[in-house]
Amino acid sequence: MGQKINPLGFRLGTTQTHHSIWFEERKDYSEGLQEDHKIREHIKNYIEKKRISSVTDVISRIQIDKRIDVVKVIIYMGFSNLLTEDEPPKTKIKELQVSLKKAIHFIHNRKLNIAVRKMKNPYGDPTILGEFIADQLKKRVSFRKAMKKAVQLVEKAYKKGIQVQISGCIGGKAQEMARVEWLRKGRVPLQTVTAKIDFGSTQVLTIHGVLGIKVWIF
Repeated sequence: MGQKINPLGFRLGTTQTHHSIWFEERKDYSEGLQEDHKIREHIKNYIEKKRISSVTDVISRIQIDKRIDVVKVIIYMGFSNLLTEDEPPKTKIKELQVSLKKAIHFIHNRKLNIAVRKMKNPYGDPTILGEFIADQLKKRVSFRKAMKKAVQLVEKAYKKGIQVQISGCIGGKAQEMARVEWLRKGRVPLQTVTAKIDFGSTQVLTIHGVLGIKVWIF
């Protein structure tokens, strides 16, 4: 069998950087790691409850920067002004900040700063593109049509190549055997460490079961 590795972890230190930036002693490392996980899960659950559309209100990634006296959290989103479109500015960000402080007890009473940044080319991000494909499959659009539409959106974002893979019972019949279908357009050099490859994966629950979606963008 082929040995698989995450394309992002494979390129750390070359074209990819860590989404968490902090340092802890060995005895406190596990506690800091769990804190990061709780921060990300709380933010995702908060936006999941508030979201209007499953496509536009998607988080690309959450970057955490921990310092001695402050914890900076930067939320990268595609299109939506979900956290900023209030009459009083930044009301929802403050609400998220208060709920996050209650859910997670920050060590040494550090301050918490939350910022939201919108991406220039949302459909050039594999996580947002994967959510787009998942939304199309929920609406019972043909998986081939959904993959072709995703390829067209990436071409508009001026990317060099894309590979989309969908696995599961994708034929629309619960009795059939699960299989893998994929579509590639352009160059996607997965074995080249210096190639800037963005990767994202998601799952979608259909009436015939769970489908897995993976997206690679060069």
